[in-house]
Formats: sequence, C-alpha cells, structure tokens
Amino acid sequence: MAVRRSWGIPQRIAVLSVHTSPLDQPGTGDAGGMNVYVVESARRLAAAGIEVDIFTRANSSDAPAEVEMEPGVTVRHVRAGPFEGLRKEDLPAQLCAFSAGLLSFASHRPEGWYDLVHSHYWLSGHVGWLASQRWNVPLVHTMHTMAKVKNADLADGDRPEPHVRVIGEEQVVDAATRLVANTDDEASDLLRLYGAPVGSIDIVHPGVDLDVFQPGDKAAARLAVGLAPHEKCLLFVGRLQPLKAPDVLLRAAHEMLAADPALSLVIAVNGGPSGTGLEHPTALSDLAIELNIADRVRFQPPVDRQKLAQWYRAADITVVPSYSESFGLVAVESQACGTPVVAANVGGLRTAVADGISGVLVPSHDPRQWATTLTQLLYQPEHLAALGQGGAEHAKKFSWDATASGLIASYGAALATHQTEYLAAGRP
Repeated sequence: MAVRRSWGIPQRIAVLSVHTSPLDQPGTGDAGGMNVYVVESARRLAAAGIEVDIFTRANSSDAPAEVEMEPGVTVRHVRAGPFEGLRKEDLPAQLCAFSAGLLSFASHRPEGWYDLVHSHYWLSGHVGWLASQRWNVPLVHTMHTMAKVKNADLADGDRPEPHVRVIGEEQVVDAATRLVANTDDEASDLLRLYGAPVGSIDIVHPGVDLDVFQPGDKAAARLAVGLAPHEKCLLFVGRLQPLKAPDVLLRAAHEMLAADPALSLVIAVNGGPSGTGLEHPTALSDLAIELNIADRVRFQPPVDRQKLAQWYRAADITVVPSYSESFGLVAVESQACGTPVVAANVGGLRTAVADGISGVLVPSHDPRQWATTLTQLLYQPEHLAALGQGGAEHAKKFSWDATASGLIASYGAALATHQTEYLAAGRP
C-alpha cells in the first residue's frame, strides 16, 4: 500500500550521513561540526512534527540496527564495508554497498514512505542521488566542506583533496533539487566554483544550543578545568589536522613567550587527530617540544558539551586559525559563552565572528601577526571584556530553531519544484 505523498511540509525524511555517525563524539576522527549540525537540526525538525531517519555507516560490529535518539529521530546503521580501519578516503568504494543497504531497508516500507532525502557531505550526496531517483522524491544537499575551496588554500605540506571528490561534488550539485549553504560565502562558492543553478541555493545558518552555551561564572569555570586565576588561557577546540591549523596557535604562543617570558600563558588544546593529521598523530605535541613550550600546552581529549562550555567560559580567548571553514561552530559556541574569538578571515568565519564586535579576524596565517593580535587583546582586559559581551549578543542570532525553520522552508521549495516536474511529466 502506497503512502499518500504530501507536497507541502514533509512528514518523514531520510537524512544521510554516510561517513560519520551523529552518535560519535565531535572533535576526533571524522566527527566535527557536521555531526552537531545533523543531531541538532534533526531534533528541531522532529519537534516541528517531521519524522527523521538518519542513515549512517556502521563502524562497529556491536552497532545496533537502530537507535532512537529521541522521539521522532532514529539513527539507522547500515552495514557497508569493514567495521573498523576504513578511512574516509576509502569510502567511495563502499557507496554501492551503502546504497544497497538503504534501498533494502526502504523496500520493507510502503511506497512513498519518505517525502524527501537530505544528504550531508558529498559521499552522502551520491547515495542520496540514487535514493531520490528510486523513490521519486526531491534531494536536498548540504556540502559542509568543498574540495575546490579547501584546495585553493591548503596548509603547508597538507595533501589536496583528490580529483575524484571534485568530480563527485560537481555531480551532486547537478543532481540536487535544492542546495543548502551555511553562509553567503558558501553560496557564492557553489555558484562560482561549481556552477550551481542560480535560485537553487538556500542560505541557512547553523545554530548553537543557547541553553548549554551561555555566559557563566568565569572563576568557577577556571577552577573546574584547573586553571589558576593569574593564568592567561588561549583555547583551541577541534580536530587536530593541518586544515584546522592548531600549529599556527602554537607558533604564535612561541612568539608571545619569546617577547615576554614572564607571561603566564596556557595553551589548551581540546581535540583529537583527524584527516591527514592521523598520519602523524603526535605532530602537535612534537611541535610543542620543538618550540620549547611543551610546559605551556595542555592537551585534552574531546569532551561533552557541558564540559566544553566550561572550557569556553574559562578561556580568555578561543582561537580558530583554520585555513577553511564552511561556518565555524566553535567560534559561535565560544561567543555564546561570553568568550571572544580570534579567527582566520576565511569562509564562514566571516559570518560566525563579527569583526571588532565579538572578536577579531586575522587576514593571514603568519604566526607573528597572530602573536601580535593575541598579545594586544590579553593586555587590554577592558577591550577583551567588551568583545566577550559583544560575542554573547552576536551568538543570539544563531539558534537551531532558526536553522530548522530555514531547512523546512528549503524542503518546501524542493517539494514544490519536484511537484512541478512530476506533473509536467504527466504523472497522476
């Protein structure tokens, strides 16, 4: 028996996150801001009455077939390839297996079970392309990162994204009914670099959980994470890989301490190796030793959101020196906690950080320029406090409820386009 199809707001959608599970801890491996995006948007969509099934690759033999994350949101594990030891770069060879598993699951549901497919990252886009055609439903796609953008500004010694990804992304852009971009910059990149059709892109900012990430007692937070009152803390949060440029922060810290050896500086690094960083997982700690600042650097494994909010509140400045960011969720989370951000003037960080109001954007990756900027802020506590207040206000512009509303509008536009094409083909 077929399910009656709705052409307005979808009743049930399939969300595809092939290469990383929304259940994984952000900050290590392939888990990052996209994981947070998938989880938080799904929760808000479910609250709006849309049932969400999230399909991801099973990376453990113990992974259950399904996990109810909360009412209306179910994570479904698809078996595709070996459970462990499979790099993201190897996943294109498993897309056929993943697609077969997805379609097999749907074959046990009535026709028209899903109203729409929303895929995240180009690997998911290829599975979504097939599923949308098989189910005759629209495909909405979010890139999150793009090979052409990353390759245009690589870190020294970093490996460019392979050509197969570039081709794959171009194919997904052509196949998608609608494209969701995180920022104006990302929309511009889709038009300029990928030839996306004008009018096919919806700009929907990611959000921040303002119930978790909010200003609080700084002294209590510093005590909780083990910082002394007199210490100046520069915080890095994210995956440890060249793209995120944590080495820029360490080199800047070296410059700062060379200029003022008495500076009570602590560099807190919260994250784990990822991407090309896995090829040399001790690279950052080795660099700290080489720069003779190992006693100033505290390496912390990724932590849950409550603990992460404590770290943001405890820090004097959160540093985001990435070479490329589609948005910059860390920057918004930090600002929501009242801690200003010094970030690279690239991509989505231009949206996430209000330059001069909630933080400072640095136009290069020269450690000496970063050292100068960071030192000036640390020695201007009143200015730093003003940026912290500005950050808390700026972060209020970003909420997951607003993200969900934007996605629902995009879904409606995709359904309307699909309906037009459906009726034009003479289908009943």
